[in-house]
Amino acid sequence: MHLTRLQFARLRCFDEVALEALEAGVVLFTGANGAGKTSVLEAVHLLGYGRSFRGRVRDGLIRSGAADLQVYAEWRGGNDGRLHRAGLQHAGRHWAARLDGEAVATLADLCAAFAVVTFEPGSHELIAGGAEHRRRFLDWALFHVEPTFLPVWRRFARALKQRNALLKSGPVPAALEPWDRELGEAGEQLTRLRLGFLDCLRPALVETADEFLPELGTADLGFHPGWRREELPLHDALVLSRERDLLLGHTTVGPQRADWQVRYAGLPGRESLSRGQEKLTALACVLAQAREFARARGEWPVICLDDLASELDRPHQEQVLRVLLSSGAQVLLTGTDPPPALRALDAPAQWFHVEQRRVFPRPPAQVGGAL
Repeated sequence: MHLTRLQFARLRCFDEVALEALEAGVVLFTGANGAGKTSVLEAVHLLGYGRSFRGRVRDGLIRSGAADLQVYAEWRGGNDGRLHRAGLQHAGRHWAARLDGEAVATLADLCAAFAVVTFEPGSHELIAGGAEHRRRFLDWALFHVEPTFLPVWRRFARALKQRNALLKSGPVPAALEPWDRELGEAGEQLTRLRLGFLDCLRPALVETADEFLPELGTADLGFHPGWRREELPLHDALVLSRERDLLLGHTTVGPQRADWQVRYAGLPGRESLSRGQEKLTALACVLAQAREFARARGEWPVICLDDLASELDRPHQEQVLRVLLSSGAQVLLTGTDPPPALRALDAPAQWFHVEQRRVFPRPPAQVGGAL
């Protein structure tokens, strides 16, 4: 996918920004800390996820005093490289969007059309944080590469919501049986899809992790489905947990509690990763996700790398950029200055500078030669 045009208004500190003729390859945004570089990537991320990687729209993404924000983008994608257009107006709780001239019924329809993968300072939470981060990572990938995922996920989410509502009302346990059956069937399907994707992701992760953390040995993926799946079906697990669930008022077993983790052959059982190793493992997962998307869809997603120079040392920066430059992916990259890794790779980049609530182009040149 190649983003060719990006406009946004009333987002964070910006009144209005229009970026035209964005090029394939590396697009670099530089500026002082707090200038708004990350906000440019947030605008892109918003179209692909319906939210910022720093939180929900209503949690500060809309400029102070404004009623809403707007984002418009054009990109080329698909096997035919057709031009697509999308616009999103978001007020925090209410939104409206259009895709290729047609009104969008759900944000999922918009997000399905435009794929973006982001690595940013909070990405280490994929490894160090709670299981919700890892389920979201897994389900985003399935959403884009598995056509049956969304109906199954919606069926499961609806059944879970209904069962939890019933649990809060304190019914007799037998009243839960219809929802136990429904949740059991949908949850088993969702778990099979998640396991299938992890099997597809594993080769890409092994390759990517070996590039960044060879000293830890071969990487592997472990998965916990959210109940003792090897011992009993989900329906039976739900039946056994009824009394506890009634006491707590929510469902305690099932895919909503699933988790996965990266394991290394060279890391002793309970030894923890260092903070730097967490970041590199998260990066390996993000790039493996992008590689698997490219394998399944025949094109790379747009890659957003926020403040890469502050997150990785120079050798690892060079590794990341070398991988991405060889892939042909479009990379949106931010930093206070052009990263030395680009100069070392003699890599050309389209260069924008962010200052005083404006984004303006720098003279076209190799970034390495401009330093």
